[in-house]
Amino acid sequence: MDDRILRELELLPVARLYGLSSPPVRAEAAPSTPEPARPGPAAAETAPAPRRAGTQASPAPHRVVASPSVEPPSGIASMDWEALRAAVRDCRRCVLCEQRKQAVFGAGGPTAPWLFVGEGPGADEDEQGEPFVGQAGKLLDGMLAALKLARGREACIANVVKCRPPGNRVPAPEEAAACAAWLDRQIELVQPKLIVALGKTAAIRLTGAEASLASLRGKVYAYRGIPLVITYHPAYLLRNLPDKAKAWEDLLFARRTFAAA
Repeated sequence: MDDRILRELELLPVARLYGLSSPPVRAEAAPSTPEPARPGPAAAETAPAPRRAGTQASPAPHRVVASPSVEPPSGIASMDWEALRAAVRDCRRCVLCEQRKQAVFGAGGPTAPWLFVGEGPGADEDEQGEPFVGQAGKLLDGMLAALKLARGREACIANVVKCRPPGNRVPAPEEAAACAAWLDRQIELVQPKLIVALGKTAAIRLTGAEASLASLRGKVYAYRGIPLVITYHPAYLLRNLPDKAKAWEDLLFARRTFAAA
């Protein structure tokens, strides 16, 4: 593991606990447990103990979200990758199309073994037409590099919604439902070995569970028969730095799950 990447992610002490970094040149005190975030929305959470590959904790009680019923686009089942991209580009299935500069289809192609699903485009993504290109994108790229994955080659990236919600707000249920067929077709074409949901919006969309991220992390779910794990959205980690240690544990869990898939 490249210590420069781990240092940039502020995860080097945690990685050393797992023996996944080079030993320090000089003697150092044992790294302390990262200070937990102050109580707040989805901030005070307890990281799960490392779990062996292929095991699954009992799911915490949760409320199943009833998704709005939206008719899928005509002919989507026969669309290949490029046809799907063109259809997303011209989509006008919900109000998000009214203020977008462009729809953001995703990054990577239909042969990537990993699929990362975020929430939706922000201002930078709406401008450039690429997912995760701002500060959150830099952090995601660092997380991928820590797993020895390259954006677009081993890791395909998509979002729950393809157009930027005004003010970067959370997508409304009907907006996520309008985009659901696009994401589902992407998943059908990629057939990844593992899906990683980034943040609560993606977790709810892919599990149907309305629950805290703390209760959803550290478990293996299945989406259309594909293993699914959940971690924090990079934008959240930029605002809640202590939770980077929990995200690192999630990445290790994802790697074990991928190896066992």
